[in-house]
Amino acid sequence: MKAGTVDFGASDMPLRPDELAKAGLGQFPLVIGGVVPVVNIDGIGPGRLRFTGKVLADIFLGNIKNWDDPALMALNPDVPLPAAPITVVHRVDGSGTTFNFANYLSKVSPEWKQKVGEGVAVEWPVGVGGKGNEGVAAYVGMAKNSISYVEYAYAIKNSLAYGLVENKAGRFVQPGAATFQAAAGAAGWQDTTDFYRVMTDAPGDDSYPITATSFILMPKQPKNRARSKVAIDFFRWSLETGRDDAAALNYVPLPADLVERIEKYWTSDFGT
Repeated sequence: MKAGTVDFGASDMPLRPDELAKAGLGQFPLVIGGVVPVVNIDGIGPGRLRFTGKVLADIFLGNIKNWDDPALMALNPDVPLPAAPITVVHRVDGSGTTFNFANYLSKVSPEWKQKVGEGVAVEWPVGVGGKGNEGVAAYVGMAKNSISYVEYAYAIKNSLAYGLVENKAGRFVQPGAATFQAAAGAAGWQDTTDFYRVMTDAPGDDSYPITATSFILMPKQPKNRARSKVAIDFFRWSLETGRDDAAALNYVPLPADLVERIEKYWTSDFGT
């Protein structure tokens, strides 16, 4: 995008307004989803296992090494956790999924923030790597007593057992359309510049804590205005007409008031 060789790009990590201005780009959200912890433990199905943010961070830091650790047992007194080592699986490639997961852990764990931090790629303290959501999902599907993180849509598609994560209000909410929408509604888009917002750890009783947004990046003053207009027309169609398609793929369409803000944002140029 910054080299100007394509008409648009997509990312799950938004660029800051100063970065966009320097590159002559604009950005806007297109669809909302979530990142979920997934496990492969005999007898444990989707939505059964509970995690706090701190416990998740401690697992991926290597501080919690076994499934029968007291911290996990206390959160899951009725779950038959095995006395077995935890196999941590993470992404080896740069990804927006990693950005949102690491960003969330940085918000809830000072140790994670200090030692690992956030980004599309991080230095993982422990674990083995898989490439892409598909690779990680496949690895967890094969490796007993493993844990990783994937987009919710991939967890559903691959029938993986996802865990519940405690939100900012202290509730363990199910990931899905309602809780992703709750986080989006609490995001305060009206206060943003260039829609820069990372929705992890959003406030609200019903907000899912690792909700993520996919953003479109485009030149604000495109070299080929005709092609840019075609792209904007497609995104307009996606936002206004493709809502059911997004929901069918386990993503969440944007709220109507946010769509209105995006369409107003396009009038600042983008070849329109």
